Parts: sequence; C-alpha cells; structure tokens
Amino acid sequence: MKEIQAQARTLMKGFCRVCPVCDGRACAGEVPGMGGLGTASAFQDNVRALGELQMNMRCLHDVVEPRLDVSILGFDLSMPVLAAPIGGVSFNMGGGMPEEEYIAAKLSACVAAGTIGCTGDGVPDFIHESAFAAIKAVQGRAIPFIKPWEDKELLTKLDKALAAGTSVVGMDVDAAGLITLRKMGRPVTPKPAARLAEVIRQTPARFVVKGVMTVDEAKICVDAGAAGIVVSNHGGRVLDGTPGTARVLREIVAAVRGQVCVLVDGGVRSGLDVLRMLALGADAVLIGRPFSVAVLGGGKDGTVQYLEKIRQELTQCMVLTGTAAVDKVAPEILRH
Repeated sequence: MKEIQAQARTLMKGFCRVCPVCDGRACAGEVPGMGGLGTASAFQDNVRALGELQMNMRCLHDVVEPRLDVSILGFDLSMPVLAAPIGGVSFNMGGGMPEEEYIAAKLSACVAAGTIGCTGDGVPDFIHESAFAAIKAVQGRAIPFIKPWEDKELLTKLDKALAAGTSVVGMDVDAAGLITLRKMGRPVTPKPAARLAEVIRQTPARFVVKGVMTVDEAKICVDAGAAGIVVSNHGGRVLDGTPGTARVLREIVAAVRGQVCVLVDGGVRSGLDVLRMLALGADAVLIGRPFSVAVLGGGKDGTVQYLEKIRQELTQCMVLTGTAAVDKVAPEILRH
C-alpha cells in the first residue's frame, strides 16, 4: 500500500496530499479538490466521530472465522463495503488518469473482490458517460448516483443509467447546491417530498437516496418508496458545520430499521471503522477518498489490494469482539 500511496501522491499533487491519516486538516477548503468545504469541520468530524467510538474487546468465545458476506439491495456481497460515488478526476484529483480508466478500474476491482462500486455524476458529461460505460462492462454490478438536476436532465440520466444494465439507481440529494456545478452553470436543487416520491414511482429499479442526515428526512424517504438511504454529508464538501455521520446514524437507524436499507459513508478509513458503523446499525458502508487514492495509485490491482486490506482488518476486529457475522453485529461491542 505504501507504493500505491506514493504513486497517488505524485499523480494527485496539488489536489490530494495522501496524508498518513485522511482527516481533512491539510486540505481544508480545497473544493474543487479532495478537501472539505470552508473550515472542513464536517469532513473532520466524520473522522473524529468514528474515532471516538471505543470497542469492547472479547476473546473468550468460539468465533474464529466470522462471516463477512451480506445481501443488500439485491446484490450478494463478499463484505459490506462499497466504493462511494466519487468522480471528476480532472478537477478533483489532478487529472493523472483519464476518467474512463479511473471508473473502470474502480468498478472492476470491486467486482473482482466480490463487492460493488458506485459511480458519480457531474459536469462535463464524460463523467456520467464514463460511469455508464463502466457499469455496462461489469454487467450492471454497480450503483450509479445521479445529481438532483432539474426534471429533464434528471429523468434522462436515470433512463441512461437503467440502459447501462443496473438494477439499482441513486440520487445524491446532498449535492444540492454544489459549488462546483453552480460555477459551471449547471445548478442542482433540493427535491420536495412529493417530487421525490414521483421520481421514485417513475423509476423501474430500486432507488437509493444519498444525503440523509436527519430522522425526519429518513422517514420521508421511506414514505416516498425508497429501497435504501445513504446517511451522508457528502464527505463534508457541501455544508460546513454538519456533524459526522456516526453521530446521527444510530437515531436514524432506530427510526427506519426494517423499512429501508441503511447505508452510510463519511470518514471510514479502516476495517475497524466499518465495524463501528455496523455496530451503530448500518447494513453496509461506503468508502470514498481512500478508494480514489487506491485507484490513482495502483489501478485495478491496487484497488483489489486495498479491498483485501479492509477485509483483513474487518475480520480481525470481528474476531476480537466476538462478532460471528456482519449481519449480526451487536451494538454492545461499542463501549458506552
């Protein structure tokens, strides 16, 4: 991984420092880029909130080979870890790799590791075009996330996503008001509950809403017919001062458990962090920036290696907390 990180540091110079701990301090305010908006307090609190969760270590049990496999949203996964939807290599990551090569490597690595990746959307159009081509190449084993555009562009892109072969589509409502898109003359907007429900009804696929940070909006997604939600503050890139996702996840899960698949991203840096999120009630976890580093630094092979690192860390942490399966993670493994 050190060689992969060194290569990524070279290719991403000026856009990402590939810090030993990716916590948003060195890149505060660097949007476009890989940083967090403004003071980057939202990005930093994603990492801090997870780090504050201590584990209860238990070694007097019979858990030797824990089960990491899980089924979510119609996908059978080898572990509950997905690649989050991050795109825009040219203006966020330094342009050291073509967009189509980047997203193809990310998705194919996820499939090779038995999981799936998510794709992003944006401007210029080659971002979503590259994403849809990569989804088609992996026979639809990916989740494309479309920005909350105005009606015509939103529906057109949803149709294109379905034509690429996916059975699950998403909308990252947390992108509403993204500075980068507004600067490019392509503003995105929030979606009222009634409009969200209408879009979901018109979409013949499982629908995931990304950017849920409150209990009331989680319930709105359930009522609108969403199959899944992603508890996310968009990596701290859209609204300064929001709490880390680990601070709001437990109460959201408590409100909608069993009604919708609950995914989460934000500050996940290790297999331990994955287990922390599962203990808070998540069904699966999305990882963002570290995937971009792995892809830029090592392509498909480097990303497979990164996923294996996460798998090994998660397995070790499950053994040392007496956790037999990822779908049976007890909240009691967290020290309260």
